[in-house]
Amino acid sequence: MGQTARALAIPTIDRQGLHRLETLFIVPDIYRRDDVAERQAKLARIVSNEIVPRLLKLHAEVVPAAPPIKVVIEALVPTSADITGLAHIVLGSDLEAAAAYVLMMRERGLSMETLFVELLEPAARLLGEMWDRDDCDFIDVTLGVARLQKLLAIFNETHVLPGLDTHRTVLMAMTPGDQHFFGITMVERFLTAAGWQVRTELEGTYEDIANVAKQNWFAVVGLTAGSERQLESMRTTIAQIRRESRNQAIGVMVGGPMFTANPELARDVGADDTAPNAPAAVLVAQKLFDLGHRQRA
Repeated sequence: MGQTARALAIPTIDRQGLHRLETLFIVPDIYRRDDVAERQAKLARIVSNEIVPRLLKLHAEVVPAAPPIKVVIEALVPTSADITGLAHIVLGSDLEAAAAYVLMMRERGLSMETLFVELLEPAARLLGEMWDRDDCDFIDVTLGVARLQKLLAIFNETHVLPGLDTHRTVLMAMTPGDQHFFGITMVERFLTAAGWQVRTELEGTYEDIANVAKQNWFAVVGLTAGSERQLESMRTTIAQIRRESRNQAIGVMVGGPMFTANPELARDVGADDTAPNAPAAVLVAQKLFDLGHRQRA
C-alpha cells in the first residue's frame, strides 16, 4: 500500500488479497477486451471536459471568511461534487485512492451507513446515469460499481469472510402480476458482471418464489413491480419469503418506477431498501449482504 494510504490507516489488503477481491467482485470476462486504449481516452476526455471545469468553478466560489456554524455542519454531508469525484475515481483503476477518498469522508465524522446513503449509492446511481447518457460503456460502469462494492466490503470487513464466493447469491424475481421484465434483466446483467451468483424467476406465484428461497440459500432477494397494482402482491410475497427463507437474515430490495418516485414506499411493502437503477441495485445488494452477515454473527 502507498504511504498516503498507510498514513490514513486504510484497511490493509496485500496484493494477493486484492487479486482475490478482483475475482469475487468482477467476472474475468470484463477484462478480456481489446479497446482499453479507446476507453481510457474517453475517460480522459470526461475528466478534462467535466471534472476539471467543475473543480475550477468550485475553487473560484470559495469564500475566504469563516462560514457560519450552520454551514460547517451542513458541510459534513457529502456534496454533489464529492459524489461526482468518487464516481470518476472508481472509473479509474486506483482502489487505494478511492478508499482514501471514503476514509477522508469518515474522518469528517460520518458513519458508514450515512456514507452509503449520501455518497456511495449516489455515486453508483450517477454511474448508471452516465451509462444512460453514453458517457461511458457497460464495462466502465461495471468496473466502477465493482470497486464501490469492494469499498463497502472492505470498510464493513466482510471481504475476509470464508466462502465469500458461495455466499454472494441473489434471487431476482418479478412480483406476481408484473409483465415488465426489462428492468429485472438489466439488474441481473449488472449483478452477474459484478461477481454475484444470480437466479432469476420471471413467473410463478408468491408461494413459488418463497419456496425457491426456502429450498436454496440466498443472501439477497430482489423483487420488481411495474405499477402500483402489484404492490399488495409484492407485500404478500415479501412476507412469505421472510417467514420461509432458508436464510432468516435475508435482505430484500425492490425496484420499479413508483419506488424511484417514492423510496419510502419500499419500507411500506416490507423491503429493506430500493435502488433507482441497475448499478445502484448492485451496491444495495452488497450493503444488504454486509448487514445480513452482522445479523447472523
